[in-house]
Amino acid sequence: MTAPLATAAAREEVRRTLERLLAEEVVALVELERLLESEREVLVRNDSPEALEDACTRRQDCMGGLLRIQDERRGVLRMLGFEADAAGLERLMRECDPQRSLPARWGECAERARRCREINDFNAALVSSRMRRVAGLLEILTGRKAETPVYGRQGQQAWGAAGRLLATEA
Repeated sequence: MTAPLATAAAREEVRRTLERLLAEEVVALVELERLLESEREVLVRNDSPEALEDACTRRQDCMGGLLRIQDERRGVLRMLGFEADAAGLERLMRECDPQRSLPARWGECAERARRCREINDFNAALVSSRMRRVAGLLEILTGRKAETPVYGRQGQQAWGAAGRLLATEA
């Protein structure tokens, strides 16, 4: 057994910490799901850019909270000598939670995260579709084909219509 979990009191303290973190994560994921659905409504209504920016800001704030919870959970795992991943968390739960109350909460987190990912993927597809539509409309209006995005040396995105001529003879 890992030394910091040698006593029943230590195991119970770790169990309570994990229980708190998982409860906070569920609350944050419920909020994220609500925010993503709200963002989808803004996209579907084709609301103002300001409304979309506000929805994105709220979503990012919520993601920051989720990252804080994840960082704290990883810190607990590392401090106790476990790998800071799902397998490490599952091993720790087996050691500190003999009643097996935590795996159901962890499963709820995974299911809520999956639903959030689905909504986010839908929102991203909707945004991408709108961007292609706008690009097509701009082509019609300007009479020019949309430029292809390329990346510069520093990783910044730039727009270029054509590549460079490197040699005139082969």
